[in-house]
Amino acid sequence: MTEQIERDAMEFDVVIVGAGPSGLAAACRLMQQANEAEQELSVCLVEKGSEVGAHILSGAVFEPRALQELFPDWQERGAPLTTPAIRDELYLLKDAEKAQKLPNALVPKTMHNTGGDLTRYVISAGNLCRWLAEQAEELGVEVFPGFAAQETIVEDGVVKGILVGDMGVDADGQPKDGHMPGMELRAKYTLFAEGARGHLGKGLIERFELDAGKDPQHYGIGLKELWDVPADRHEPGLVLHGSGWPLDKSTHGGWFLYHAENQQVVVGLILDLSYQNPYLSPFDEFQRMKHHPVLKQYLEGGSRVAYGARAIAKGGLNCLPKMTFPGGLLIGCDAGTLNFAKIKGLHTAMKSGMVAAESVFEAIAAGGESDEGGADLTAFEAKWQASWAYQELDESRSFGPAIHKYGTVGGGAYNFLDQLLGGKLPTVHDTTPDHATLKPAAECEKIDYPKPDGVISFDKSSSVFLSNTNHEEDQPCHLRLKDPELPIRDNLPTYAEPAQRYCPAGVYEVVEDDDGKPAFQINFQNCVHCKTCDIKDPAQNITWVAPEGGGGPNYPNM
Repeated sequence: MTEQIERDAMEFDVVIVGAGPSGLAAACRLMQQANEAEQELSVCLVEKGSEVGAHILSGAVFEPRALQELFPDWQERGAPLTTPAIRDELYLLKDAEKAQKLPNALVPKTMHNTGGDLTRYVISAGNLCRWLAEQAEELGVEVFPGFAAQETIVEDGVVKGILVGDMGVDADGQPKDGHMPGMELRAKYTLFAEGARGHLGKGLIERFELDAGKDPQHYGIGLKELWDVPADRHEPGLVLHGSGWPLDKSTHGGWFLYHAENQQVVVGLILDLSYQNPYLSPFDEFQRMKHHPVLKQYLEGGSRVAYGARAIAKGGLNCLPKMTFPGGLLIGCDAGTLNFAKIKGLHTAMKSGMVAAESVFEAIAAGGESDEGGADLTAFEAKWQASWAYQELDESRSFGPAIHKYGTVGGGAYNFLDQLLGGKLPTVHDTTPDHATLKPAAECEKIDYPKPDGVISFDKSSSVFLSNTNHEEDQPCHLRLKDPELPIRDNLPTYAEPAQRYCPAGVYEVVEDDDGKPAFQINFQNCVHCKTCDIKDPAQNITWVAPEGGGGPNYPNM
């Protein structure tokens, strides 16, 4: 432990970090098995957001396959799936005005959201997680929102639980009035379900070398807005996807616009963090993208009611680390189970949590506890590889790498052919980490982004306001620099300090100090916990850690 302070400790059979789809599915499945077997089981789930769902951000068109397995009576239980996807459209935006709608026959089968024997739904992922938390509590899970897992407890090479961060510490690390030391939550097994680039998961991957022999994980930044729109512009269940303008040929990404319930649409951009131009701003690309007639027609006359951003782990099977280690598991997007070929990850995250729960329960029921080798969880790997979720990832293992290697059109053609041939084409790999792809600013053109009009496009400050983001100002900064001098000394002259632009919340600024010299300023109060800085900084100088519990965005209906 890094602090010599007396802490209370609580013991559980299982501790789960993160109340996202994978963590909640794992919690529910654990208790279902315990109740069926009439066996005592203590399960604790901690969530850094102020409430379950506060930090959840996803498109989302949802495949209920895992939900159907977890709760076959989900409709009777009132799961928030009310808007079935009824119509699909896919566009290639050629320029600021023109677009080509792709014929259905040319759309990869993984991107079809209608037809078949499985109905998909336009949902709020946050509301799905709120509902799953209710089911978990009814089953007997102890759910603790507002508690941030700060450190992993590792003893003799085995994970033994987590340390919840202190509450009430000032910017210098000194206790304030009302200071509450963090607790130790100890467990036989700990499941890490923090989402993409979880800071504890990142540390576990490094410590146990879980990514040995794997491609480096690849990420995108997803930006999303929720709009109230006029009734005559709303078609519940209409699902639109597209790519192309305003991104250049070396920058990959795609947009979505989904018609949800209650006269609302969700619109967003997923931009690949392998981009090369340090002058690129994902936020500003998203804002000007909305002015294209294909998207603007649905937003005109409406009002924006929410904004958020979050990194997604999109590398797929080639980048998936070993998910087991002594004392626990990585699940969901903490490992990288999203199927980017479908632009969907909720169902695979849930399935990974359910498989983890079954493996852990078997070990506990057999009298096992995490041992020095973690041998009692080796059953997980076979169960996971036998699952339909793993099969999905295997079938689309080349999807992202092919786009990186051959471009959006060429990669799309490769993937279309690969799907037709049942995955028989050679596997494509991408071994360049996203942080290593930036070119020097001197080799790139500056991008002149149009000024937002305040009607369709907006600035960062008003957007952060809509995310309901808040952090206590007098607390330690949770964005830590390994070398505080590096941003101005190295990144500014070489890359025009890209943190000013890749951050979607205006956290990082280059300002003048009292001597008129450039200084690097971190406005951590604005942080929406997207983790982009931890991923894209070219020197890997920024480390994101969990701030005081309850801080960050408070997303409604996202």
